[in-house]
Amino acid sequence: MKEEADKPGQMRRTKRRLNADLSERSDSPSLSSSIIHRSSFPVLPRSFYLQPTLDVARQLLGKVLVHRTADGLCSGIIVETEGYLGPEDAACHSARGRTTRTEVMFGPPGHAYVYFTYGMHFCCNAVTQPEGVAEAVLLRALEPLEGIELMRTRRGTDNLIALTSGPGKLCQAMAIGRRCNGLDLTSKDHFYVEDRGIVVVDVVWAKRIGIKQAAEHEWRCYVKGSRFVSRS
Repeated sequence: MKEEADKPGQMRRTKRRLNADLSERSDSPSLSSSIIHRSSFPVLPRSFYLQPTLDVARQLLGKVLVHRTADGLCSGIIVETEGYLGPEDAACHSARGRTTRTEVMFGPPGHAYVYFTYGMHFCCNAVTQPEGVAEAVLLRALEPLEGIELMRTRRGTDNLIALTSGPGKLCQAMAIGRRCNGLDLTSKDHFYVEDRGIVVVDVVWAKRIGIKQAAEHEWRCYVKGSRFVSRS
């Protein structure tokens, strides 16, 4: 596990309580307080996802995942990601070759690769690199931002921390399922990633979670001190 070198500037931190049942953890930083307020925000362009996959994983921290459904809009600040580096990465799905399941990974960058795992939950990835390379970034955790009551209903819990602190949890809270697989994240339709001006300074790189192969690589990154990270 390693932290990035210090960079100029400081990420704004707050100690305000987001929920009464979280008072014992209220000294953790919240990224939502640093959002620049405006009427609309730019969606990340396709060129963003053409960068090296680990750069995308790092730069997605602080960006906002948005999903509009018939039930309402939900959004969350990305606080944890993992990079999967194509056929040469034994833990990457594309290492098994081009299949019906992985077809989206081999497609153009900036699309959502959503799959069902362990017969229990969905996981959401952003495809990176040019078409045919088949790399992606797994979205591991979010800081809930908008539509929190709807998230609580979907997750069946009032615990704010438990809503989106894991890849399966965030998909359930955000209603991300098979219908989202292959959707273009660069199109501001109903499922996309925005830049709301949040600057993340303190980042930790660590080993990926829940894999047996290529587990030695420190290709998971998360916002240091975030209470919404799946595992620090």
